[in-house]
Amino acid sequence: MLEALYDAAEMQAAEAGHDVPALMERAGRAVARQALARFPHADSFAVVCGAGANGGDGRIAARFLRDAGRQAVETTAVTDADVVVDALFGTGFRGPPRPEAAALIERINSAGAPVVSVDLPSGVDASTGETPGAAVRASLTVTFHGTKVGLAVAPGRFHAGEVAVADIGLEPAETLHRLVTRRILDAVPRRAVHDNKYSAGSVVVVGGSRGLGGAVCLAAAAAFRADAGYVAVAAPESGLSLVEQRVLEAVKRACPEDDEGRLTEAAADVVLELAERAGAVAIGPGLGRSDGTRALVGRLLRELEVPVVVDADALFELEPSDRVAPTVLTPHAGELARLVGKPSAWVSAHRLEALALAVERFDCIVLLKGADTLVGAP
Repeated sequence: MLEALYDAAEMQAAEAGHDVPALMERAGRAVARQALARFPHADSFAVVCGAGANGGDGRIAARFLRDAGRQAVETTAVTDADVVVDALFGTGFRGPPRPEAAALIERINSAGAPVVSVDLPSGVDASTGETPGAAVRASLTVTFHGTKVGLAVAPGRFHAGEVAVADIGLEPAETLHRLVTRRILDAVPRRAVHDNKYSAGSVVVVGGSRGLGGAVCLAAAAAFRADAGYVAVAAPESGLSLVEQRVLEAVKRACPEDDEGRLTEAAADVVLELAERAGAVAIGPGLGRSDGTRALVGRLLRELEVPVVVDADALFELEPSDRVAPTVLTPHAGELARLVGKPSAWVSAHRLEALALAVERFDCIVLLKGADTLVGAP
């Protein structure tokens, strides 16, 4: 359901007390096996090694490749090899590579050969996924004991290629970060045969201003896809016709709107009435931005006593509240940037740090959307 993700300190703790040469022998063997399995017709391997333990793993991998009848040499000449093995930097590396190493990384990336990275692509921070300088773009990363945080979080995730986890004889350990696997679906409640539409789960979706109705339709449809039995849409009267056509199953309630077809603070009365039978409320899809919508969001967060998901325009100019009921914010990088007062590019480059800032500021669950969706909790 949740797979452990290891940062650099957690890997160091996991390795403590173990025989280092034995661990390196297993690691090097694993790299060679995975490289041969992935590239069975490759004959020549250029193994680029650093000065630390990662380089030692690479040298042992080269020995096993030679034992398998392949040409495998430690070298920085990477242009003529069938496969390049990247063993420059390991989990202990942080910060941008020095100019000489950065130039070597660029040569690896431009060599035109597939790259097998040892433990993680050189230049990727194992604990954050950040790439403050040049970073290897791997075809395959053979990582040891468990997936590293930096292999799951962007931008490091997009440098890793395929990730193969090799067992090198370490014991499992508790980790701060976890990777959601498909087994999480086992935790989703299944509707019982005796359920009615209310006991199966009821959701209210608030949004759908004029010209933005598609978003609220998608949110309502998603609630049904998640097996909610009852979904109500609270939207401006001028925007309800689209909802009527696109989401036949949902209950629709017209709410007060301004001259631009956006909800006003008075819509809270309708939403609060609907929420009396709801298990959760989603606020924001297609909401639009105005003084009225901001006042509406503020009032709902103050007065709703059920779990609330705050999305899209409801996040605009959002301030921390004293809500007791569960609250989930679902920003993308640009929205999170506004929430924490940072540039969007900074958020994209420091996703874990940005997520932690938002969790600290709003004291609630924050889901940072993206190809590597991240979830943080207080």
